[in-house]
Amino acid sequence: MARVVVIGAGLGALAGAARLATAGHRVTVYERSRTYGGGVRALTRDGFTFDTGPALLHLPAVWRDLFLKTGREPLESHVTLRQLDPGAVHRFADGTEVPLPVTRSGLIGALDAGLGAGAGRRWTDLLVRARAVWDATRRPLLEEPLTDAPPPTDPYPALRRRGLLRRRVPTLAEVAADELADPRAAALLESYAVAYGLDPRTAPASTTVLPYVEHTFGSWRVAGGMRALADAVYRRCVERGVEVVLGTPVADVPVRAGRACGVVLADGTEVAADAVVDGRCPHAGTAPGRARLTVLLALRGGRPPGAPHRTVVHAPDRDVALAGLFDGARPLAAPTVTVLRPDDASSVPDAEHEAVSVTATVPPHAPATAAGAPYTTTDWSDPATVAAAVEQLAAAAGTVVPELAERLLWHAVHTPADAERETGAPGGTVPVPALAGAPDTYRQAPNLAPTPGRYAVGGWAHPGGGPAHAGMSGALVAGLITEGPHWRGSS
Repeated sequence: MARVVVIGAGLGALAGAARLATAGHRVTVYERSRTYGGGVRALTRDGFTFDTGPALLHLPAVWRDLFLKTGREPLESHVTLRQLDPGAVHRFADGTEVPLPVTRSGLIGALDAGLGAGAGRRWTDLLVRARAVWDATRRPLLEEPLTDAPPPTDPYPALRRRGLLRRRVPTLAEVAADELADPRAAALLESYAVAYGLDPRTAPASTTVLPYVEHTFGSWRVAGGMRALADAVYRRCVERGVEVVLGTPVADVPVRAGRACGVVLADGTEVAADAVVDGRCPHAGTAPGRARLTVLLALRGGRPPGAPHRTVVHAPDRDVALAGLFDGARPLAAPTVTVLRPDDASSVPDAEHEAVSVTATVPPHAPATAAGAPYTTTDWSDPATVAAAVEQLAAAAGTVVPELAERLLWHAVHTPADAERETGAPGGTVPVPALAGAPDTYRQAPNLAPTPGRYAVGGWAHPGGGPAHAGMSGALVAGLITEGPHWRGSS
């Protein structure tokens, strides 16, 4: 039985802690903040409850596996899941609205009805090609720990290859233009990359795996919000004997005889350990990527029956929006936003009210006094900047939520500066999943660190961002510690 110290109580770190404790190890988690869950948090006020971090679950099999492996119980015995159908409704700049039903026939019919004959077939044919990406990368980029081996080359079978002798792998934007024909369908594809802070003009064609995963495995709502999942994972840790110490930052990971030997807490206390699992962001001050801005709207009047849970309202000008997000153009342009209208009685004080969240991908936070940042930033502590952005997001939400302004009781804002304070990620940046095939700039930390006895877990470790990927990192680290450094995942 090993003594294991876990730094951070994010979802991935807790998932690893629960698995390690179930395997017989003595596990202690030190979390710098006063709560667990990392970026999976909620705001509760006046009977309203909102997710302030991730609000939907993809690849729920990762969490089903956790509860089966740590207690032989189904996930659904701890939380209630409901698959969204349609998975989303997309509203384009010309006013066209297209739902994305979960069935293939429904998807083809909806796209043909909204975007014209042939649109559905082109989209589903693209998803078939994206399955080649999933088949080629699922194991090395999701189910195996990250090693020093190079990631798989982009396996997307594009209809057309560009560059000298057509050997250059196309970008996602080029795939969208070549294979989908309609600019609205192209915007639909690109929105999956933008949601994770990836520029579709430079993201590889393999990023098509993101809509494939969503269409194939669904988008799921957790009753009570994603915080309910964090609560369930925390309870599982406690049940398995994990000690979780909140409000206790870790200052250092000492190395003796070439091996990590424990942690030094901020108060100077040294805690010995046979293995140290680090769930912190490894980037100091200049994390790459983009962040998210969320506006939480408390409305009078109940949610209309049949209102879609998720609506993606596309930017009125795609090129201008991308320039503001990735090229440093000022002022920030009206972005693509996601409007969530959950059908969840626990999120509102009664049936005569509605809780609506509006989220957009934005540049990360850096104070106006900071200079020399190697990527586009915004000062999200500036009230005028926040107010202007809130106005843009509310205007977009008003196109799909009737009488929004008249129904508004109050609003709250969760900015990248808030996310930085809560998670420690510089600028409040959001980690990218490895499955997206992101450039090396976004590559995650290896689960097995170069220093023996040290491991990395969570969204900033392999296999990357999002609750499912973070949960998988916990499984990978638990396997490495329990089975040894040559373990390469379950078969």
